[in-house]
Amino acid sequence: MNRKTIYSLVAILIVVGIYSYEHFLKEEASNAVIEKGGAVKTDTNEYFLPTSTTGQIVHHEGYSLSYSEPHEQAEWVAYELKKSHLSTTNFKRPYFEIDKAVKTGAAHWRNYKKSGYDRGHLCPAGDRRFSQEAHDETFLTSNISPQNHQFNSGIWNKLEQKVRYWARKYDGVFVVTGGVLNGNMKTIGDEDVSVPNQFYKLLIDNNTGKTKVIAFLMPHEDSNKPLYEYVVSVDTVEKLTGIDFFPELDDAIEDRLEASSSYKDWSFN
Repeated sequence: MNRKTIYSLVAILIVVGIYSYEHFLKEEASNAVIEKGGAVKTDTNEYFLPTSTTGQIVHHEGYSLSYSEPHEQAEWVAYELKKSHLSTTNFKRPYFEIDKAVKTGAAHWRNYKKSGYDRGHLCPAGDRRFSQEAHDETFLTSNISPQNHQFNSGIWNKLEQKVRYWARKYDGVFVVTGGVLNGNMKTIGDEDVSVPNQFYKLLIDNNTGKTKVIAFLMPHEDSNKPLYEYVVSVDTVEKLTGIDFFPELDDAIEDRLEASSSYKDWSFN
């Protein structure tokens, strides 16, 4: 073997080695985001976490969730959206990743491919733009649910923007959201991911000296109706889902707040 050939082989080995090391670093970074599930969070007010009907709660850095294995998605995702979290930073959109913190196995993103449904975020990437890690972990498959594109980009997106408005106005809100996982639902993919017929979003504000809550229940369909027409009581959503959403509140306060469907304390301007 001549010297030129040896130099060429050495150069190839160096290039392969560098590529392999960079790939290893990327994998380690990805796993660091995915495998944090189960750790106690420091940036979310766990006082307001709902009950889990599935017994499988996963804590990520920027949100918590209760995973429903029969439906291959979260029954709820909960997180605090502070005023300081709001940012206009645009991070590069990452690939969806299977959430390895889900012990029963989270659904694969391929279930959504050619299904006719969006991979709808429950905790929106737009709510976690304060860091690359927080943004990227919203692309774990445990945080998505099948959503009709017109619904996802329309009335649901409008509600997500309103939540950010309230987070800014009230110096932070705590959010619980998910699909109603019962009744006769379509499924998609090889793992039979359920397609909810309704989605809900609940907010509680405990930062302004007067605790207040608001709940939305939306049919999974395109709509041009104003948001306030979807306001219901927390009790209504609890009866549909079997979830106790704010169990740590004082019983008298909880009963009063959850029975009301008034939105007079929330600005819709």
